Amino acid sequence: MIRLVVVAAAAIGLILFAAFVISRLLETRTRGMSIRMQVFLALASIVGAFAFGLGLMVIDRIEARAVRLATQAATDEAAAIAGILAGEMQRTGEDIQAVASRMAQEDARGADLRLELLDANAQVIFPRGVPSQKGQPGTVSVDAPILRSGAQIGLVRVVKPTVVMRRLLADFAPTVLVISLVLGAAAAMAAAAIGRSIARPIERLSQFAESVSAGEGGAAPPIASGREVTHLSRSIDSMRRQLQGRPFVEAFAADLSHELKNPVAAIRASAEILEESALDEPDEARRFVARIRESTERIERLLGDLLSLARIEARGVEDLEPIELGQLVRRAAEQADASGKRVEVHVEGDVRVRGDEAWLTRALSNLLDNALTHGDADAPVVLRAKRASDGVSVSVESQGAVPKHVRKNLFRRFVTTRADKGGSGLGLAIVRAVAESHGGKARLPEPGPPRVRFELQLPPAVRGAREQLRTAVGDARS
Repeated sequence: MIRLVVVAAAAIGLILFAAFVISRLLETRTRGMSIRMQVFLALASIVGAFAFGLGLMVIDRIEARAVRLATQAATDEAAAIAGILAGEMQRTGEDIQAVASRMAQEDARGADLRLELLDANAQVIFPRGVPSQKGQPGTVSVDAPILRSGAQIGLVRVVKPTVVMRRLLADFAPTVLVISLVLGAAAAMAAAAIGRSIARPIERLSQFAESVSAGEGGAAPPIASGREVTHLSRSIDSMRRQLQGRPFVEAFAADLSHELKNPVAAIRASAEILEESALDEPDEARRFVARIRESTERIERLLGDLLSLARIEARGVEDLEPIELGQLVRRAAEQADASGKRVEVHVEGDVRVRGDEAWLTRALSNLLDNALTHGDADAPVVLRAKRASDGVSVSVESQGAVPKHVRKNLFRRFVTTRADKGGSGLGLAIVRAVAESHGGKARLPEPGPPRVRFELQLPPAVRGAREQLRTAVGDARS
């Protein structure tokens, strides 16, 4: 019963496995064959050929052993019967024809005589009218001479079926089926592991290319392993720098001139009014001077943010030190609370990272400033730092919504929804640059309205992080 269950389970497993492979092959007709499938087919061919050759060898050895055993048994049995018949004919004086007639009578009475009797001319005289079994597939036959007074008077032929081989094959069938299933599963897992190790760097490079096409030009290429993949990563990054050279400068100059246009125009208009008539009216003069000062501060803030962004993107993070991110989070919340805004802080687990304290503080301040400016003034801002499976996550959540038309470009330069409040559109761009220079990323996940949550994901402070981050920063700067 157990054997039947094992065989049935193995057969079902093989059928499902074959169906899975066939379905994936059918998918390749429209989507192309993946690297994982190519590796699997190669391993499956190798394993299948090995299993097939091993099966043939086992069957051949079993068949040879079965033929040898059957031949030996037939030889011993034929020699024994020939000796008995020779002694019987010596005692009774009968010839071989009489012995054949007596054997025919015994066979008619139901005796099980599995042999053939031949005369001196090698003609079958028992059983008569029945074709000889010699030479039939799956059998072996041995002839033993019947001697009387030293002369051969006939032959005894014993025919043995090689049933041992069939029984052995039947016994081996469940084992062979289970072994085939295990080898197939092993080939699938090995193909998945090898294909994953080959395909993952390529998928990361594809994601990097997509991020560059989406405008995330400051992103560092993924850390590659292997000579070929490393060369490909450097080639793609070099192509990115070449493509982003002049177009980036042109776009940057256009965006900068657009951002400076309004404050410069305000300064010019206020200066003209002061020159023409407002100097004689102190109240009007103070109002226009305040407008000039406000526009000047806006320009200074814009230039300062641009300088900070250029510095972090060009130099990256040079000094990486172990930092307790929970302390930075609490300090940033205290500064926000001092300004009259309520911030709830939650620190969960080990949130130590390696990085630059000044830049991380700047990123947290920018996120908090963004949430406090855009969020509901009556609702608290939730600042949470926690240890996740893939690193350390810092999130800033507030009440509000982000317009759909700016969600995808929110971390790009000069993208802002509060230009009327003096926003430069560089705060979140600095957050993204700081995250990427630390080997992490900044993102705006769901759930969306009525809550907005910005996340800053950083690698944990583990041994070897310094070297990995320095490699990533060096690749980004090269």
